[in-house]
Amino acid sequence: MMKKTCTLAALMLTALVGMAHADEAAQMARGKELFTTAAVPACAVCHTLKDAGTEGAIGPVLDELQPDAARVARALKDGIGAMPSFKATMSEADIAAVALYVSKASGGAK
Repeated sequence: MMKKTCTLAALMLTALVGMAHADEAAQMARGKELFTTAAVPACAVCHTLKDAGTEGAIGPVLDELQPDAARVARALKDGIGAMPSFKATMSEADIAAVALYVSKASGGAK
C-alpha cells in the first residue's frame, strides 16, 4: 500500500510541476507579446531587449540593467522617469507577465 501511495504522490507532483512550467511558458509568451506590440505604448518603442529583438532609444537597455521581476512590476505600476504608469491600462496579470518576461529575458531573474 505504501508503494502505491508514494507512486501516486510522485505522479501528482510531476503533474503539478508540469502545469507550473506550462503556466510560466504561457506567461512568458504573453509578456513578450505585451513588451513588443500589445502594451500601449509598447515597451519595445523605448527599451532595448535582445530576446525581443528591440532597439529602443529612450529607456535603459534592459539586457544591461537586468532588473528582477519586482523592479519591473514597480516601474510598470508607478512609472519612472519618462516612462508612464501602466496601472490604468494593464491588468495585474499582464503586469506580472511583462515583469516575468523582462526579468528572465534580460538575465535579471536569478
